[in-house]
Amino acid sequence: MRTKYIDLIEQTFDFPQDEFHLREDRLMFHGIDLMRLIEEYGTPLKFNYLPQITHNIQRAKGWFREAMNNLGYSGNYYYSYCTKSSHFSFVLDEVLKNDVHIETSSAFDIDIVKNILNAGKLKEGSYVICNGFKPPKYIQNIADLIEDKRLNIIPVVDNTAEIHDLIAATGENELKIGIRIASEEEPKFEFYTSRLGIRYREIVPFYKAFIQDNPRVQIKMLHFFINTGINDTSYYWNELTKCLRIYSDLKKVCPTLDSLNIGGGFPIKKSLAFEFDYAYMVREILMQVKRVCSDNDIPEPNIYTEFGSFTVGESGGAIFNVLHQKQQNDREKWNMIDSSFMTNLPDTWAINQRFIMLAINRWNDDYERVLLGGLTCDSDDYYNSEQHSNAIYLPKFDKNKPLYIGYFNTGAYQETIGGFGGLKHCLIPEPKHVLIQRDEHGKIVTELFSEEQTAEDFMRILGYR
Repeated sequence: MRTKYIDLIEQTFDFPQDEFHLREDRLMFHGIDLMRLIEEYGTPLKFNYLPQITHNIQRAKGWFREAMNNLGYSGNYYYSYCTKSSHFSFVLDEVLKNDVHIETSSAFDIDIVKNILNAGKLKEGSYVICNGFKPPKYIQNIADLIEDKRLNIIPVVDNTAEIHDLIAATGENELKIGIRIASEEEPKFEFYTSRLGIRYREIVPFYKAFIQDNPRVQIKMLHFFINTGINDTSYYWNELTKCLRIYSDLKKVCPTLDSLNIGGGFPIKKSLAFEFDYAYMVREILMQVKRVCSDNDIPEPNIYTEFGSFTVGESGGAIFNVLHQKQQNDREKWNMIDSSFMTNLPDTWAINQRFIMLAINRWNDDYERVLLGGLTCDSDDYYNSEQHSNAIYLPKFDKNKPLYIGYFNTGAYQETIGGFGGLKHCLIPEPKHVLIQRDEHGKIVTELFSEEQTAEDFMRILGYR
């Protein structure tokens, strides 16, 4: 009878996979020996494997390039990085190696744009797409970038009042804007229409009333995004069809319109059973755009995307040590980790997100069904199932044999939502954070980005120092 942990994984999934394989009984991730990483830095530990960022950007560029060439698509493609997924400098440094553009969400985002522009990391002439609701400070920072004239700034109007604020803030400068469509939410969603953007039926009247006769303002872009992202579902195709209908109607009265922004939303790998045909989705989207343009005798628009999680998500990981096992009743065994899910992988608690979770070592040991608990005293600080099953299986706990577990593809949102460097629930510290690169010879190189938080850090934040 096959009862080893490796047997469970091999019977459940196609394993090994591109990024995962074993060396003896230890898990390797993109060729990184994770046990050596643990030996050098200890746990709890977070890391980013930066080459994966470039890999995913180039994959997406390749899918759009191939589809456009095969379809004879006449518009251009612009890959933009959605900075809210991860604002860290090490992420932007890697992203900007790939000739991409930037999408912002808030006033402070503009300070990052200014920094990377002045440092020569963001090329002059690059596009900065300014999304989100725009309070006065955000409006003013956008106006400052437009005044600077080194970048192509496209503020995407979220509501009809924003256009008046932008016109007032930009003086005599030419103002090129986008309009965000308020898409209809999925039937199971709590709300009927997205709170973001302008309703379909208001867009053309909005243009005619406030923009058509203003020689200083041009609509360049229509922005389309749905909360569930880009998926091969009837809901997605229905919303895209409505978007293209509005694009066509607006283009017929607004000759300056030349770009369609389909937002972000490419899914990332959250399970070893993950399957998604990215190239098919890109081809189908472009085919629909091309068909509508042909039917309405209008030029094919430039296509913009704003991939955030897809860009950075698969670069991240977290490693924890199982400290202790508690047998709470006949069925429930709790493995306690040396960190907190609520604070250091907040999506597991807030939106019941599941990441790839695997043992790092002891793959040749027998396995058991367990629950995983964090260190806080909150009853919600737990992780109880994987996407492929309603349970977690790990090598059997043995107090004499340390067990390490890894969560993978956690690189988007977890640090910002968890409040990187700030207070944590029950004062459970932020783990060490390590950056992993490859040198010019392909050798793995690691660098400590931040130390684990200390009691002194918390005392200072709380005003005791």
